[in-house]
Amino acid sequence: MFRKYGVKFFVAAMVLSSAGLLYTAYPIHAQDNASGEVKDHGGRKIKTSVKPDYPQIARQMRVTGTVRLEATVAADGKVRDTKVVGGSPLLVQEAVTAVKKWKYEEASKESVENVEVVFQ
Repeated sequence: MFRKYGVKFFVAAMVLSSAGLLYTAYPIHAQDNASGEVKDHGGRKIKTSVKPDYPQIARQMRVTGTVRLEATVAADGKVRDTKVVGGSPLLVQEAVTAVKKWKYEEASKESVENVEVVFQ
């Protein structure tokens, strides 16, 4: 009986961890990696960023990867909304929570910024 559930858990873990591999090439404007470094690759500059928490279940399962988001940034620089473009479902929520706390430079109008958050 335990073996049956173990196999199901293993298969589910493999499916979830490989989901992020489906999204390989996507242009980026910012990256937040394990060192906390944020790189600007065009678009609006990031004034402050928040490093995401690594989900405990992802850490236990040794899931790493990149979450790709589109962040809608208001004219005042606050992130108004996010849209998930790709990444592991185990990592998405923490990436979204962190990016919503980011602050960009002010601009004359709202913009959409492509963001990558790397979990290592």
